[in-house]
Amino acid sequence: MSLVDRRIGLLFFVFAMLLASAFARALYLGTIKGDNLARAANTQQNATEVVPPRRGSILDRRGVELAVSEPASDISVTPYLVKQPARTARRLAPLLQQPEDEVLEKLTREKTGFVYLKRELPSDRAEKIRKLALPGIALAPSESREYPRQWLGSQVLGMVGTDNAGLSGIEAERNRLLTGKPGLRRSVRDALGEDLEVRDVTPAKPGKDLTLTIDAQIQDRAETVLHDLGAKFSPKGASAVVLDPRTNEVLAMANWPQVDANAPGQAPESAQRNLATNFTYEPGSTFKAFTVAAAVEDKTVTPEETFNLAPTIQVADRTIGESHDRGPATLSTKEILAQSSNVGAVTIGLKMGAKRFDEWTRRFGFGTPTGVDLPGEERGLVLPLEKYSGSTMGNLPIGQGQSVTQMQMATAYSAIANGGVLRPARVLKAVDGAALPEPKGKRVISARTAREVRGMLEGVFAPGGTAAEVEIPGYSLAGKTGTANKFDTELGEYSKEKYTASFVGFAPAKSPKLLISVMVDEPKGEFYGAQVAAPAFGKIASFALPYLKIAPR
Repeated sequence: MSLVDRRIGLLFFVFAMLLASAFARALYLGTIKGDNLARAANTQQNATEVVPPRRGSILDRRGVELAVSEPASDISVTPYLVKQPARTARRLAPLLQQPEDEVLEKLTREKTGFVYLKRELPSDRAEKIRKLALPGIALAPSESREYPRQWLGSQVLGMVGTDNAGLSGIEAERNRLLTGKPGLRRSVRDALGEDLEVRDVTPAKPGKDLTLTIDAQIQDRAETVLHDLGAKFSPKGASAVVLDPRTNEVLAMANWPQVDANAPGQAPESAQRNLATNFTYEPGSTFKAFTVAAAVEDKTVTPEETFNLAPTIQVADRTIGESHDRGPATLSTKEILAQSSNVGAVTIGLKMGAKRFDEWTRRFGFGTPTGVDLPGEERGLVLPLEKYSGSTMGNLPIGQGQSVTQMQMATAYSAIANGGVLRPARVLKAVDGAALPEPKGKRVISARTAREVRGMLEGVFAPGGTAAEVEIPGYSLAGKTGTANKFDTELGEYSKEKYTASFVGFAPAKSPKLLISVMVDEPKGEFYGAQVAAPAFGKIASFALPYLKIAPR
């Protein structure tokens, strides 16, 4: 056999072996591995994904959008599928708004087949990434929560997590209503990964839209007033509650410091707390209105009854004086309230007795949550009757020795303002446009007693009253100032440097349609409620009364 024949034979043998190997491989793939490969091909060509539902919007009472959801995408990577990590990171970094080295680290991460690059990326940037068609990069539909008014009512609205679940505020309290139900989408793709057919197997069911009782304009004004107050007095915190005492619909619930709802992580955790419901304090003199109201309702005293008051009063081992020194005086019940006499309020409390005082404190709602539709409401601290000491009735009638929430004070004052009915305040007005029923109330004092106490509280703004400098032309006002030393737990005594200043008032005095509560925690410089909180009440009321078209009287 010639050399040429041998070479031809060798080539033939090689080709025969290659053909046999190819046939064996095809047989192996078609039989043993056929099912697996078919499933893999089907997976590449057919995709099933969960479609998140649109989270319901949150609106103010006039339809102003406070929280909305926008289409977005979650961007992820399968690292081992990325062909050119450095080039891919360079193209993705600007769209993800992340440093290029951080993106590269995620693209080259070992021992994992899935890494999130960005959650809830806005749809415009997500679409640019989709068009790049980068190997290993996947997009899944999601949505981002946006707060168009940014700072407005952020502690009330709350926030959501990366999976669009409510974490605080209304977002958490009404999460089930807002969430909706996810859907299921199937798509058929070509060899390049482009969608050929997209079909919603189960449509996503959007969450419900919530309409709040909040009025964005009044909320904005209240927050502006607190911002100015914060700049002037540098307190630890401050809050204001504005409500309609006839229905107890909350028109504003403002907090200072403010928080950017679109970037809550930039604010300290303490600022994210809603002070109106999640903070307790000793009310001080604002509580005297309930001491007097209870005594009048019980017929223990009358508005015109007079008392000969010494400069101080001794209760067990405690000597109680006035906030400002005075000599002996004869004051009527209404003058005691208007001038915020500590000695007078304690005298009335002692005349009523500890048992009835305790019953009335609880009847006005102190010591239990008000039931306002917000999460985490504190209950305050009311001393049990069996734990009263000899000096207790020297503290409680003047608002010391027990703690309250601002919401408790606002709702209790609303009972005086509306004719004697105590009912929970509410923040949620309607769901998907369907109005919710007003919360039921219970009568705590008679309409006559409520009217008489309102008349006494008008004296606070009269000459000699503690808020005489506050006035709104054309409107009669009623209210009460409060100043309370804070208890220093480290020293075990009341601080001489830290105070809570507060004010609760309503207008018009004889037929109230607007109630405002202001609380300021540890103001610097001035600390009396008349100097710190009462002017804030006046500024909020001077805007809200004409805005709500409440006629002067």
